[in-house]
Amino acid sequence: MNLKKTLIPILSLMLVLGIATSLLAKEIPALKKPIKVLMVGGGSSHDFDKWYKGVDVATLEKDGLAEVTYTDDPTTILQYLSDTDVLFLANNQPIADQATRIAIFAFAEAGKGIVLTHPALWYNWEDWPEYNKTMVSGGSRGHNAYGNFNVDLTEKHPVTKGLPAHFSLDDELYYFKVDTAGPGIDILANASNEKTEPFPSIFIVKNPKAKIVGIALGHDAASHELEAYQTLIRNAVKWAAK
Repeated sequence: MNLKKTLIPILSLMLVLGIATSLLAKEIPALKKPIKVLMVGGGSSHDFDKWYKGVDVATLEKDGLAEVTYTDDPTTILQYLSDTDVLFLANNQPIADQATRIAIFAFAEAGKGIVLTHPALWYNWEDWPEYNKTMVSGGSRGHNAYGNFNVDLTEKHPVTKGLPAHFSLDDELYYFKVDTAGPGIDILANASNEKTEPFPSIFIVKNPKAKIVGIALGHDAASHELEAYQTLIRNAVKWAAK
């Protein structure tokens, strides 16, 4: 048996297989891990289970974008926060525990992502003014009666990518006002109708470390089942997670 003649074909085959494997590795990108989202809901005036726990969780988990933990019990926030990429606040019930409040601010200080939606943009907590001043840079104390209004984009941004420049929906038009003592906001879209002046509806809070998105839309099905809204919250989570 000629060992040399036997080894050459084997080595050639190994070389070909090695090249093929290398090329396949370049062609097939590594699978991205889902973004870990902690969504906090619960409170009054909204069907949190139906629209946030139900529809929004499904929207974010579609195609493996995110892995969402939903809680309507604020006392559980601490146990999940350390393993979270994006904190998605959709609650207007109290977060009374001081340690949890401190942890949320520490989460922001660590440069993490936060999405603040419709219920969480209200002035909900008189005993926690730092939340609206620093985390939201403002808030709303009133809104139009539920009805139709327009949303108009004001600048291009990854959060609004794929949204129409102009769309309308039925919702509560929040009278969001900026707190000038806060970090300020970059307005990405305004909401208005023929009787109401424009108010910020989609915006970025100019937090020096955290990536914070504010979304004033989200009262019921007209928002949560709207393609533009679903694109918006997916964009917001993706941007905040980077």
